[in-house]
Amino acid sequence: MHVLIIDDDLGIRGTLGMALETLGHTVGTAVNRAAAEKKLRGESFEVAFLDIRLGAENGLEILPDLLRISPRLAVIVITAYSSIETAVQAIQRGAFDYLTKPFKPAQIEQLLERIAKTRQLEIRVTELEGELAQPGSEVEVGVTLNPEMQRLIEVARKSAASNATILMLGESGTGKSVLARQIHRWSTRAREPFVTVSCPSLSRDLLESELFGHVKGAFTGAVAATWGKVAAADRGTLFLDEIGELPLEIQPKLLRLLQEREYERVGEAKIRMADVRVIAATNRNLKEAVARGAFREDLLYRLDVISLRLLPLRERPGDILSLAESQLGQLARQSGRVVKGITEAARHTLEHYSWPGNIRELRNVIERATILATGDHIDVVDLPTSLSEVSSSTRPAVGGDCSVEEVEAEHIRQVLARSKNLQQAATILKLDPTTLLRKRKSLNL
Repeated sequence: MHVLIIDDDLGIRGTLGMALETLGHTVGTAVNRAAAEKKLRGESFEVAFLDIRLGAENGLEILPDLLRISPRLAVIVITAYSSIETAVQAIQRGAFDYLTKPFKPAQIEQLLERIAKTRQLEIRVTELEGELAQPGSEVEVGVTLNPEMQRLIEVARKSAASNATILMLGESGTGKSVLARQIHRWSTRAREPFVTVSCPSLSRDLLESELFGHVKGAFTGAVAATWGKVAAADRGTLFLDEIGELPLEIQPKLLRLLQEREYERVGEAKIRMADVRVIAATNRNLKEAVARGAFREDLLYRLDVISLRLLPLRERPGDILSLAESQLGQLARQSGRVVKGITEAARHTLEHYSWPGNIRELRNVIERATILATGDHIDVVDLPTSLSEVSSSTRPAVGGDCSVEEVEAEHIRQVLARSKNLQQAATILKLDPTTLLRKRKSLNL
């Protein structure tokens, strides 16, 4: 961890610093309030050792100010003048614990281990809350044969290593939140929180409080102070889902967070700092929203550092079956059902449906079919009737009122959709790859 020692005694700074570095931590030092605040604004620290007596300054008095700058900082108050009253005051003002001089390296190590365990539990709780809010997050990001999607995932992987803001575009259900979580896992912030804020879910006032937190009494019903999602995401990733729904009144505050890494809690005039990486997602056309005056142009430019457009499922038909099979494997394990695969007839139906709800709709269909399946394979009868009706109405039927060319085109299209490459499709169709390529062009497939 990165540890800040705030003590005016050179000997304590040297001895404690050496002990911490021996334990594998990195160390920064400060001799007074001004130096400590400058350090916290310029660097990201997990822990601070704060002496109560800093020359003419009182460490307990500056403790709340340090936490305002770095809300998730674990502060250990140290002093040679211990008393029960002082210990209680330290904890009441936000200290993690209290340490009396002289102390041994083993005591320091135990304290830091407790902080690390507490921090990991907080992160895990935050992650579980995010996963519960995003059903279907287990979908594999890399399940695609589509060249455009493969390029997009490669850009996402490369951008994960930076702190650049990412804007994800795409229809509802295309997997924006799933990819956002994966970018977090690929990043150097992977061990820190991934916090989701759904912008359309709350009123303007409640959304502002949800984001930035509030002080007690800031508004009717604010019976206790809260830190907000920005503080919860400190050192991690803040995912703003459906950013296009963010009220105009809050947009300048988000812009300030992105540009200056500063924010204020509702009802409080004190500036706080935040070390967060922002990923935003929307199914709206933000340029049109800017033209209508519903979205700030400067905020759009600040969000759109790296832009990723996720394709709707109808534009990547070759991925439908692989995604369905991936979902089936996960859902069968979760439900305890022995469902091994999907019949050819059901595969045909899945391939020919337009999927307006995209991957989210596909997951729901597979989940339903997994539960209702009477055999060890999902069949057409296990799928919603709406899928079968749409599928049968849009495909040429053998023996129906359609030409041989239409039947041939439909058959080739299906084989191409489920094949990994042209060579595999040619083998199934018993055609030379050159002949198949020529047929694709002539049939506009």
